Amino acid sequence: MQAYATALLFAIPGFVLLILIEAIYDKWKDKKTVKAMDTISSLSSGMTNTIKDSLGLAVALVSYPFFLERMAVIQMEESWQLYAIAFVAMDFASYWSHRLNHSVNIFWNQHAIHHSSEEFNLPCALRQTISNLVTFGAIFLIPAAILGIPSKVIGIIAPLHLFLQFWYHTRHIGKLGILEYIIVTPSQHRVHHAINPIYLDKNLSAIFCIWDRMFGTFQEELDDVPPVYGITRPMATWNPFKINFMHVWLLMKDAWRANSWWDKLRIWFMPLGWRPEDVKEKYPVYKIEDVYDYEKYDSKASRGLVNWSWMHLVVANVLLYFMLYQVSQGVEINIPVYGTLIFVSIYGYTALMDRDKYAVWVESIRGFFGFGWILYTGDWFGLNDIFLAATVLVAIYFAASALGALYFHRKEIAQKEELEPLLVSNN
Repeated sequence: MQAYATALLFAIPGFVLLILIEAIYDKWKDKKTVKAMDTISSLSSGMTNTIKDSLGLAVALVSYPFFLERMAVIQMEESWQLYAIAFVAMDFASYWSHRLNHSVNIFWNQHAIHHSSEEFNLPCALRQTISNLVTFGAIFLIPAAILGIPSKVIGIIAPLHLFLQFWYHTRHIGKLGILEYIIVTPSQHRVHHAINPIYLDKNLSAIFCIWDRMFGTFQEELDDVPPVYGITRPMATWNPFKINFMHVWLLMKDAWRANSWWDKLRIWFMPLGWRPEDVKEKYPVYKIEDVYDYEKYDSKASRGLVNWSWMHLVVANVLLYFMLYQVSQGVEINIPVYGTLIFVSIYGYTALMDRDKYAVWVESIRGFFGFGWILYTGDWFGLNDIFLAATVLVAIYFAASALGALYFHRKEIAQKEELEPLLVSNN
């Protein structure tokens, strides 16, 4: 955990810098590919993923050391070749894990969050899952285990492999010549995130595009078919918690409603999008038919609420960064309490972004417990050791956030009720 936190301390500022550069360039060129609420939702999703990993909520069905111990045929010495082979093995595993997520109903749930943005930009790269509570990716690393690649090497390669998938989530870089035949490029990944029928479930590689070309899932970006982004069953929410579990909730409801016991069982492992015929007929779910003729989700929030949401995002990021710093320094803090407070904070302000009527209660409870924790302990998880006044500022933030939620609840909910007949629900 300490090494993971240290890596994020360096990675997060890099991500933020690149996002700012893209946003400035986007504004300068008037491309409008970076939008406020979508960006806040994306960055908030990235924070939830970091907190989930920090809390250790995921359980591995089978671990890589388990396979390594039983299947290693050779032992490779420490060298640059070892790391190169490990990187290729990781990329191979990533392709097949990714392909499974796009192929089977239950596995799509842990990947839908990444495709949920109806924009395509660097922030959407950070839409990462918190719903993969049981992981199975080690199965696809069996080739690495046979080669005897040490667990330590896999542990070093894994975050590097993930971070290298960030840069190509942009519309501002065109095709890259000969590199299009070697690595995954922004052009190829735009195809992957598109919902145009010709682009669906294509370009599943992470770093080397050779896997798509070998296994029949490659599709070039076509000049006459501009990509349209999102998913065919739109989530219609900014709340990353709802997005993470919306698909599995639909599967649960369909399984419950199905008349056939066989359908109740097989729905989980059928091809992505499959629903029992009787359920599909009785309980239709909105699906985009014409990708060029549908309305993107817009919660119609006021400028004040947008700015309020930005403030929450910045504060939540600062609090998260402080937690990672403490962990990287070996300071023992109550991560379950700390992480839960940030979790609830993200749920609260993204629910408010949706103008959800329950947001005010979530924010009020969160503000009460955050303020109460500081009063009870006299500190914010060791922040007094760095800057005494900062703890006071955190306490003020928790108190103000509850009052602000009440204000925006009254203002925004009233406005939403006036506009309700004009809003089209995608649920």
